[in-house]
Amino acid sequence: MSTAVARTREESIALAKEASARLEGQPADKIVEWAAGEFGDRFCVTSSFADAVLAHVVSKVVPGVPVIFLDTGLHFAETLRVREVVQRTLPVTVRSIRPRQTVAEQDAEFGPRLYARDPDECCFLRKIEPLERALEDYDAWAAGLRRDESPSRANTPIVSFEQARGKFKVSPLAQWTQADVDAYISRWNVPVNALMRQGYASVGCWPCTRRTPPGGDPRGGRWPMFDKTECGLHTG
Repeated sequence: MSTAVARTREESIALAKEASARLEGQPADKIVEWAAGEFGDRFCVTSSFADAVLAHVVSKVVPGVPVIFLDTGLHFAETLRVREVVQRTLPVTVRSIRPRQTVAEQDAEFGPRLYARDPDECCFLRKIEPLERALEDYDAWAAGLRRDESPSRANTPIVSFEQARGKFKVSPLAQWTQADVDAYISRWNVPVNALMRQGYASVGCWPCTRRTPPGGDPRGGRWPMFDKTECGLHTG
């Protein structure tokens, strides 16, 4: 049953701030419990399938939770294999959301290799716009952001209200470290993208992802030829 509630922008901002402060220091499952209780079936998860940690954490609290995967048409085969394993083994409903255009159609309109000329536009067409469509069915979404991932994510709140989207964003893993992630994966045998064991600290579309030097910025392998470390999904 949906628990959608009509709120003003000010009420939504206040709710996010209050919840974020109250949930600071709480374990991930308690954060998910709050989101599930607040938003009901208007709550979903997003995953890039670098691993299935977030999907696993949420599914233990909300079996059958929708997991949105942005199927850009430019993913590594290893990423798609994680999606297949998650669909088979976890109590979730994977929703693969595709761009309005295939890669070939985009090439025909914008020219080939748009990602090499204007990565922001490519990310908009193949990630951001599809996410906007996917989130139309929900009031809140969970993202796998962690504060230790990069300087741009160091101040990630547990709960925020994205005014541009009119959606709540919940980050149950914000307080986790890489050691926490590794321990969780080991304990629960969570599916992990094979590339993560081959020198990739962060995995996105294959044209814009490179291995990361040991000890470097975990996001440093994303769009390495540009001054860009985020696709824009998390700037709403």
